[in-house]
Amino acid sequence: MIWARAYLLRRDGTYTCGNMIKFSLRCANGHSFESWFQSGPAFDTLCQRDLVTCPDCGTTQVEKALMAPSIKPRQKVPPADIQQKLAALRAEIEANTDYVGDRFAHEARAMYLGEIPDRPIHGEAEPEEAKALIDDGIPVLPLPFLPSRKTN
Repeated sequence: MIWARAYLLRRDGTYTCGNMIKFSLRCANGHSFESWFQSGPAFDTLCQRDLVTCPDCGTTQVEKALMAPSIKPRQKVPPADIQQKLAALRAEIEANTDYVGDRFAHEARAMYLGEIPDRPIHGEAEPEEAKALIDDGIPVLPLPFLPSRKTN
């Protein structure tokens, strides 16, 4: 089974979205095909009403075929040279900036407004806090690693 997010155009011109599932199907005449449905029960309801048809022969005698589960492949490990560059970047940032933890958004805003002296910092912020900083023109960016204090 494969799940997807579908965006459907309504008659009034607006869009709605929802989860969809793809089933492998087979008709009574042996034709195999795939189709997307809102859910498993939605497929069953459509079949009972003879609304699912084989695209090859048009029969409404359709059932789910045996399917292999959809398994996401393992994430690839970055090549060693990228890992080394990230480690060097992390070491540079940690050596030359102050870790302010979850006070990052407050400290960055205070420096931007001139309430405290400027200094290089790093720390954590909730997504809403980071978005607010960016929306206010405060220059921040995410780091491609967790702070050392957050790793085991």
